[in-house]
Amino acid sequence: MIDGYKKLDTSKIILITGGAGFIGFHLSKALLDKGMFIIGYDNLNDYYDVNLKYNRLDILKQYPAYTFIKDDLVNRESLINVFKKYHPNIVVNLGAQAGVRYSIENPYAYMQSNMVGFLNVLEACKKSNVDHIVYASSSSVYGANKKVPFSTEDKVDNPVSLYAATKKSNELMAYTYSHLYKIPSTGLRFFTVYGPYGRPDMAYFSFTQKIMKGEPIKVFNNGDMYRDFTYIDDILRGIENVLCNPPKEDENGVKYKIYNIGNNKPEKLMYFIAILEKCLGKEAKKEFLPMQAGDVYKTYADVTHLVKDFDFKPSTPIEEGLEKFVDWYKGYYNKEL
Repeated sequence: MIDGYKKLDTSKIILITGGAGFIGFHLSKALLDKGMFIIGYDNLNDYYDVNLKYNRLDILKQYPAYTFIKDDLVNRESLINVFKKYHPNIVVNLGAQAGVRYSIENPYAYMQSNMVGFLNVLEACKKSNVDHIVYASSSSVYGANKKVPFSTEDKVDNPVSLYAATKKSNELMAYTYSHLYKIPSTGLRFFTVYGPYGRPDMAYFSFTQKIMKGEPIKVFNNGDMYRDFTYIDDILRGIENVLCNPPKEDENGVKYKIYNIGNNKPEKLMYFIAILEKCLGKEAKKEFLPMQAGDVYKTYADVTHLVKDFDFKPSTPIEEGLEKFVDWYKGYYNKEL
C-alpha cells in the first residue's frame, strides 16, 4: 500500500467532467452517497441517446450536494469561471469524445474534445492550484503491441486509431504539466468498461438491443477477438482509491502516475456473446465480418501496480456483470426478457 494512504476526504470539492457520461454518472453517485460535494460538467452531445444522459442527471440532481453545468470543455472561459466559482480541490477528467471506430469517421471531434478540451482542463488546474487531477486514458493506447498482458511500463508508440493517439497525447500533456507546474496527475487506462446505464455504442449494449429485436449482431474478426471486460463497480473502486492519494515524486521529481484498471482476465468475444445470450434467454443472429480498422485483437491488463499501491484488483466475472446489466436493461426499457 502507498505510505500514508488516505481514504476519501468528504471536505474536498470534486469537479467531474463528462459528468453525465457512463463512468461520470456512476462515480458522481458513488461519491455523493459518501457525502462529497460534486460539480458535474458536460456538453450533453448527441453521440448517443441524449435521453440516457438526462435520465442519469435526473438521478444525480436529487442530491443537494450536486451541481451541474452544461457546457463544452472547448469553452475555455466557461471552464475557468467554474474553477473560480467553486474552487475544486480534485478534478476527474472523464469528458472526451469516446469511441474507436467513430474517430475514423469524425477525427475533428476528437481533436477538439480530447486535445483542446484537455488542454483547457490542464490550464484551469494550473491556475487553480488543484490538489490532484485524475484523468481517463484508455487501453487503446497499447495499440499494436504484441506483448500481453499490457503493462504501464510498456512503450505505447503504435496507436492504431486517432482516439488512441489522443489518449496517449493526454498522458504526455499531463506529464508536461506535472513537470512544469507541479500538478499531481494520475492517468487511468480503462479496459472495456460495461454495466448498467452504459453507453449504447458499446458492443454489449448494442448486442442486447439487437438480440431483443431479433436483428443480427456484427461479430468482427469472425469472433476471434479477446477483451478484458471490466465491470463498472471495479472501475469506481479504482478511481476512489487514487482520488485522495496523489502520486509521490518519481526519480525526476514529477508527481505523475499511470494505472491500468482492467479485469486482468481477457475473455473471448464468442464466450462473451454466449453469456449474454444466456442472460437474455435468446440466441443471437450473427453476421461474421473481418477485423475493423482501428480495432485490436486482444486487450489484457497487467494490474500489478494497482495491487501493489492499493491492494485492489478488479474481479467481477462477466457472468455476474452481464446479469446485472441485463436486469437493469429489462427494468429501464420495460422489456420482458
